[in-house]
Amino acid sequence: MSTSNILVLGSANLDVVVRMPRLPSPGETVFGSTVTEVPGGKGLNQAVAAARAGGRVAFSGAVGDDPFGRVLERALVEEGIDTTALETTSTPTGTARISVDESGENSIVVVPGANADVAMDEHHEHVVGAADFLVMQLETPIETVRRAALVATRVGAFVVLTPAPVHELDDEFLSSVDLLVANEHEAAALAGGSDPQESAQRLSARTGKAVIVTLGSAGCLLSSAGGDARRFPARPVAAVDTTAAGDTFVGALVAHLAGGGSMEEAIERGTAAASIAVTRPGATSSMPTREEIDAALAASNTEKEPA
Repeated sequence: MSTSNILVLGSANLDVVVRMPRLPSPGETVFGSTVTEVPGGKGLNQAVAAARAGGRVAFSGAVGDDPFGRVLERALVEEGIDTTALETTSTPTGTARISVDESGENSIVVVPGANADVAMDEHHEHVVGAADFLVMQLETPIETVRRAALVATRVGAFVVLTPAPVHELDDEFLSSVDLLVANEHEAAALAGGSDPQESAQRLSARTGKAVIVTLGSAGCLLSSAGGDARRFPARPVAAVDTTAAGDTFVGALVAHLAGGGSMEEAIERGTAAASIAVTRPGATSSMPTREEIDAALAASNTEKEPA
């Protein structure tokens, strides 16, 4: 099966992860147990997840001319990701402060830093134009994301968008997105409702394209062109840290689509990858390889076989 070129345009942060018994209430101080620094940012996360799942990946973004930026660039290179379109700017590298409790739930504060400098010039338009799949999020300037989507649409690339953090998105922009992957809160904000199934159907009717709404431990919903939403179950696991589970899902899903697989198969692989990631601490440090995803799916299929 051939693999197409995947370009991830997005954010790169150094994640500072603090583990604690529970997340604090406003004004409350809670003692943590450990502090770790891990490469992250939704863009970098999705690039690493796609590369580990077998995709041929390039990354377009920005880091600062500082130690954090060099850590992130080195992390991308070590994953075999093309960093030709990674810019180094005078703005400090983006960071994220992540609090994780004993159940694996998290609270995140992002300081964008150099991510706010990500822009589309002639060079970056050429990079986008050479991709078969363009994967984006909203942690970089919205105008950059919008322009990249239009360039990708013009050359026939498949555009995947995670609308996080959620913004109001107009129909012209959404029509350039081939696959929208939102969690239930993002989908509700975009669709103006609270029921995930209704949100998925409203969004796919609005875009005329495929929409996936992720539901954490409840799996996800797929709706295409306004049709009925189909539910895909999650694999039951004991979660340790849910950080970057959604990014892992997207990266593994796109890697399979780029390899010529069907949407349904891609969702199954994304779900398997995310189920592995939540059993490990950290963002990129938790993401599985293609071989681990294969093994998880094989084990699931064995469990389903009649005795």
